[in-house]
Amino acid sequence: MTGKQKAWITAVTGGLLVLAILFHLTGLQELRSSTLILSTVIAGAPIALKAFQALRMKAFSIELLVTIAVAGALFIGEYVESAAVTFLFLFGAYLEARTLEKTRKSLKDLVDMAPQEATVVRDGREMVIPADEVEAGDRVLVRTGGKVPVDGRVAGGRAHLNEAAITGESVPASKADGDAVFSGTIVDSGYLEVIAEKTGDDTTFARIIELVEEAQESKTKTQQFLEKFANIYTPGIVVLSVIVYLLTQNIELTLTFLVIACPGALVISAPVSIVAGIGNGAKNGVLFKGGESVESLAKIDTVVFDKTGTLTKGRPEVTAIDAFGGDADKLLRMIAAAETASEHHLGRTIVEEAGNRGMVGLEQPEEVEIIKGHGLTATVGGMRIVAGTRKLMAENGIGVTPEAEAAATAREKAGNTAIFAAVDGQLRGLISIADRIRPEAQDAIRSFRANGVKQIIMLTGDNRHAAALVGRQLGLDEVHAELLPEDKVAFVKKLKDDGRRVAMAGDGVNDAPAIATADIGIAMGAGGTDISMETADVVLMADRLDQFAHARSLAKATVRNMKQNTWLAVGTVFLLLAGVLLGKILLASGMLIHELSVLIVILNAIRLVRYNGGKKERMPGGVEPFGPQPAVVE
Repeated sequence: MTGKQKAWITAVTGGLLVLAILFHLTGLQELRSSTLILSTVIAGAPIALKAFQALRMKAFSIELLVTIAVAGALFIGEYVESAAVTFLFLFGAYLEARTLEKTRKSLKDLVDMAPQEATVVRDGREMVIPADEVEAGDRVLVRTGGKVPVDGRVAGGRAHLNEAAITGESVPASKADGDAVFSGTIVDSGYLEVIAEKTGDDTTFARIIELVEEAQESKTKTQQFLEKFANIYTPGIVVLSVIVYLLTQNIELTLTFLVIACPGALVISAPVSIVAGIGNGAKNGVLFKGGESVESLAKIDTVVFDKTGTLTKGRPEVTAIDAFGGDADKLLRMIAAAETASEHHLGRTIVEEAGNRGMVGLEQPEEVEIIKGHGLTATVGGMRIVAGTRKLMAENGIGVTPEAEAAATAREKAGNTAIFAAVDGQLRGLISIADRIRPEAQDAIRSFRANGVKQIIMLTGDNRHAAALVGRQLGLDEVHAELLPEDKVAFVKKLKDDGRRVAMAGDGVNDAPAIATADIGIAMGAGGTDISMETADVVLMADRLDQFAHARSLAKATVRNMKQNTWLAVGTVFLLLAGVLLGKILLASGMLIHELSVLIVILNAIRLVRYNGGKKERMPGGVEPFGPQPAVVE
């Protein structure tokens, strides 16, 4: 039955009850009774139908208890009670549905923001087509006030984009040539020409809507338990009602007992909180992939971070090129050509530096082999290139002189990552790269500690000097450096074996195995790779650690809200049952209190929609060192 149908039936039965009261006041008792019976039948029919449908599925629903009680009330001539119970139950269901709609408002807002049309250039002509007909490679035009209908890269123009639909960030982002843009974002001012890369259901925006829909329909362990409990509880109440009648021979007391024991508030106590919590997350750029992710995140006691792109901005810069007896630009050009085959942050940084220095037309690398966590080897212009860590040099028989080692160590102690570069078996230089710590990282870590996280650890493939510097600045408990992806997985497994509940946050291909191994995985979404986003249980769309802190705080608040609702529901049922057995509560008044408890549960959950966890406005600036020296392990 739709919401409109519920509204009409509730309105009609409410009008009949008012009419029955008027008949009673004017002494027309027969008309009063007929009106009450008609009201009961009209309101009771959809309730009985739903009970019958549940029975066909071998389920004992709340509607079954109400139907039995109403039939009994009609049988003994308690028409006022039967009409009042059916009206209150139907009215309560209508209000429940309307209120639940509010908790799903975040999803509705997302769907409403989906772009419907796109302006594209085909065969030299500008045309407007439905957004789902745009194809990859199309040139899409977006003007001030327009919505970006695809994921792609800017090929012309400049604009300020409102990316709140994707990232939850209200501050417009500046976009120019080469920058990535996402479907669903809005051009506040300016003009963009975008080359479409992902269209239709493949866009980030479409995936967000899909993830939120799936998450709101998913069930937590608590919900699954409550549903199983309700299936046992409902027939149990029928049996208890029979026992009450056998002991008291009071049919009215028995029927009242039957209705008051309905576990309505209990059944919705968990799902309404989960839906509200997931909606809040979506509004703030945090995508929970299900209710179980919310519960898991609330229970963690250990947070493990990757460094590059997670604790740091992931936009490192080349700070120095040390060429040993050669031309630095020539060395950079060769290494950049090899790194065009890499997806790693550091490799992309070297390629970008070459571009910044005007090096165009880089040669295509051949025989590329990417060694995860170490670097790569490739052939460029007939020369064998090896670029990466000390270990990679050693594995390829390339000697590192004491002078080169001293230079690398000095750069690393200053917070740089040193990339060793060899050509044809000879070490030719060092490329030093530095990445700044995210400005919100310090506040986020403080928030984790305030929300019950006992240990915060960083795992990185970077050198121990650069890792130690980040650890000191952020006051981390442990730093483990120079790790391969499998080392990160082994470390996370060990933490779990020790009884820790572990959350792992990362953004790259290298992090995906550890993210999958943790109790709950967190992916930095906007800058993260597709594989880490698919693997993770929670995706942070704005690539901001304060979103992670908000997700943790929101998860705890959601679980706390579920517990409040559960205890409220159980407590109300026990108090009502006690009142019924003591003869203090009648059928209609008990039903009214019961429906009020349902609404209180829903209203309590709705508080989560506006929950902000005490978030502060983000402030610019760097990070100052504080806290103890972390333990650093190579």
